[in-house]
Amino acid sequence: MGDFIGHICPGLFLLFYGVYQSVIVSRAVIVNDSLLYPSYLSKKGRWARLWQIAHAGWLKIVAGSLLIVYEINCVEEGLKFMTEGLPPRFMYPKEWQHLTMFTLLALDGCVDVASKNILRQRCVVLERGTTVLGVYVLLLLLVSHVKDSSGVELQVHSLLILVVFLLLLVLTAELWAPEAVCLWMIETFLFLVMGSWLIQAGFILFRPVSGFPWEDDDISDIMFVTTFFCWHVMTDALCMLGIYGVSSFWHHCYSPSWRLMGSKEALYHESSSGSVYKLLQEAKQQDKDEQALLLPTSSSCDRA
Repeated sequence: MGDFIGHICPGLFLLFYGVYQSVIVSRAVIVNDSLLYPSYLSKKGRWARLWQIAHAGWLKIVAGSLLIVYEINCVEEGLKFMTEGLPPRFMYPKEWQHLTMFTLLALDGCVDVASKNILRQRCVVLERGTTVLGVYVLLLLLVSHVKDSSGVELQVHSLLILVVFLLLLVLTAELWAPEAVCLWMIETFLFLVMGSWLIQAGFILFRPVSGFPWEDDDISDIMFVTTFFCWHVMTDALCMLGIYGVSSFWHHCYSPSWRLMGSKEALYHESSSGSVYKLLQEAKQQDKDEQALLLPTSSSCDRA
């Protein structure tokens, strides 16, 4: 899968997943909601089952399965494991590494769906642990993936390895702090950077915009790879900020109706509680009056 489509498709998936996570995190920050157990999961009604579906898990399953099929079909002679001659030699090492990555992605999605929709009680540790394991394996595969690379290709993949390593640290920290908003924001940002950079890598390595291939011997080309990466970092940060701004605007536009309903309910509760309070005060006053009437009679009896 070392071609243009092989970089574009995983990049689009990671970019779409990062945007999805950005919306989730932005909503949680704006309404001060839980990241692992958001309030919309407890809704009841016609669309309750739709909200409770593990959307991210199914997205991983579908994307991983499609990428596996594409990887297998990319090899015209069939994805063989070893040669038939003596001594036998391993065949298609990079393709098998790609296949391992996509299989782990699909398995991660299966664990998400099983934990959220199949098990009686959701297991967050299992979900996060599976994701961390997949990123660990991804980092190991990427390190060995660039053994025969040099020049521009080596620089492109080295920057990708840097992002995966930082993502691994964040996901590992989330095992002990699963509700930390700052960690979720960094994780989302790194997913966006991975996705956009993979898309950029497809254009750099296979379809340059200028129409001429990048030169490995030209130091300016290697330096501009890093410059482009920095531009991606800034653009993805602005993208996250834009998603937060749009989400905030959305909630401020559509929240007044909800706030109006909430204020009406609050007024209702206040009025009801106020009426109860008045009834209690009247009852207390009536008791005091009755006690005042009883006191003279009791004193007269004592004198007799």
